[in-house]
Amino acid sequence: MTTDEQRAYARHLAAEAVAAGDDTGWFERLYAAANSGDAVVPWADRVANPMLLGWLDTHRPAGTRAAVVGCGLGDDAEHLAALGYETVGFDVAPSAVRAARERFPDSAVTYREVDLLAPPADLAGAFDFVFEAYTVQTLQGDARRAAIARCAQLVAPGGTLLVVARARDEKDPPGRMPWPLTRVELDAFADGPLRPVEVEDLLDTDDDPPVRRWRATFVHS
Repeated sequence: MTTDEQRAYARHLAAEAVAAGDDTGWFERLYAAANSGDAVVPWADRVANPMLLGWLDTHRPAGTRAAVVGCGLGDDAEHLAALGYETVGFDVAPSAVRAARERFPDSAVTYREVDLLAPPADLAGAFDFVFEAYTVQTLQGDARRAAIARCAQLVAPGGTLLVVARARDEKDPPGRMPWPLTRVELDAFADGPLRPVEVEDLLDTDDDPPVRRWRATFVHS
């Protein structure tokens, strides 16, 4: 399956789920198909996100507790755990959580099945560092707004939220899934006590063609 075919299949599943009123159910269908060898998850590179790695070269969030939103196959969570953080990786897809556990059977990461749109109370304000990459951009409308708010609510006082997402200008068409975030949508992560301290508008040349991305850092006052 080519990269274009992978993305087309994911878009097909997303369109079906959204049409049925289920904003997140397609993730399980995609990961389950990938686990059985019938599909490939187009964003699962089986290495830690280079945007996270580059940021960590010059930043080191204080505290001990970290969370990875939409952890997928677990590479970002494993990297943070290797740095010494008590890490929770969560995903809405049970098949993704199962695959992460199977890939890293001796992991120090706690992998959990969690819907970001309705997270359990014990995750609220529980993390010194929260990493969100590419989850919000797969949602639209009310689901996107709710996901942004829930990400902000995970951050503990004094903690840091790092967001990575495709970027677009307000005047640009929304395009196809994954739908890029505008600056207004990115700024919405600054909810309540969270405030932006660094917003980078980057051209990711690792993609062909290159992709414009946001990498934004927020801190909890």
